[in-house]
Amino acid sequence: MVTAVRSAWREVPPYQVRQFAARALEEVPALAQDILREIRHAYPQLPLVPDEFGEPRALVGIRQSLEHFVAHLTAGPDRPHVHPRVFQEFGRGEGLQGRSLDVLQAVYRLGVRLAWRRLAEIGQQVAIPAPAMYELAESGYEYLDGLVAESVRGYAEAAARQAGERLRLQRRLMEQLFTGPARRRRGAGTADGVPPALAERAAALGWTLPERVAVAVLLRPAREAVAPAVAPDILLDMESERPRMVVPEPDAPGRRELLARAAAGWSGAIGPAVPLLDAAKSLRWAGAAVDLTERGLLPAGELLQCTEHTEALVLLPPEELIGDLTRRRLAPLDSCGPAHGRRLAETLLAWLETRGGAPEVAARLGVHPQTVRYRLRQIRELWGAEIDDPDRRFELELVLRARRLRGDLS
Repeated sequence: MVTAVRSAWREVPPYQVRQFAARALEEVPALAQDILREIRHAYPQLPLVPDEFGEPRALVGIRQSLEHFVAHLTAGPDRPHVHPRVFQEFGRGEGLQGRSLDVLQAVYRLGVRLAWRRLAEIGQQVAIPAPAMYELAESGYEYLDGLVAESVRGYAEAAARQAGERLRLQRRLMEQLFTGPARRRRGAGTADGVPPALAERAAALGWTLPERVAVAVLLRPAREAVAPAVAPDILLDMESERPRMVVPEPDAPGRRELLARAAAGWSGAIGPAVPLLDAAKSLRWAGAAVDLTERGLLPAGELLQCTEHTEALVLLPPEELIGDLTRRRLAPLDSCGPAHGRRLAETLLAWLETRGGAPEVAARLGVHPQTVRYRLRQIRELWGAEIDDPDRRFELELVLRARRLRGDLS
């Protein structure tokens, strides 16, 4: 059996409650002025923003909160409160001004303490029992929690709006960076060649224009993946199917390590460092590297540096050209079986890379030198004089390296 909790306030005779509420409401205007004056004395930096009638919003909020609380007493202090929406505006204002809610919450506590002091005096005047006044005090601090919650809601709305606006500005700035220098040269630029529109967007975002940037392209580990926790000066666009980042001064000390930690758990690639107005070039290389990652030709699970995979980026993307050159230059192997043809190709590549004799090539392949001599004789028979032509040797090395990058050769 559940025992109902007794309410000392509900045991106060109704005429006393009405008498208490009437006196308190009479004093609300003056009490609100007193509270605002004390708040201004304790927190002189607190701005006084007027409403549409020229009255300080803070005074309106204090007066409304007192009226709501006192009017609520006749229904009982345990009933849910409907808090003045002006307190959402207070929180929203703090968020838009970039301030924290700490001072605002301290102001609320001061206001409740001052209000309670006067309500306690009125309670004594109309002979409200002490237990009932204690219960009323508890209700007052619950009411304070509600006011704080309203301000937090407004603060969160402002923060979300500002974050959304910042992301929108970032995307617009990044799109302008990625249009490429050819299109931007149509308009006049500043003394350092930066188009005025680009400089204005960067200024609106508070982004200092760097001399050099690198662009990263990412692959989402999951649709709901948390965005990388990058530094504030890194532009991040998470709206694209492949999220993109613009990293200013990527060669600065420690930048690479910090970026790798921030992107932990993500796959992707960061393009080479380029002048600011050539950001599209860095984006193009990063995108090409991510294409190769998706095809399994470059390692996944990390943020690759394009400059460390130059060979793959040069040889693998132009598939049609490399494929045609491969068919023409490796045509002599068509007469060999697949396994033997692969061994000859690996021997030829080792010989081209080492420019050494049978012992050096054998050491590279892990086979006997006599085996290498036998294969080299076959290679010379298959290619004939072409094997001595520098241009043909260069093309052979290109196509064989491309095959190795694709995993066709060891």
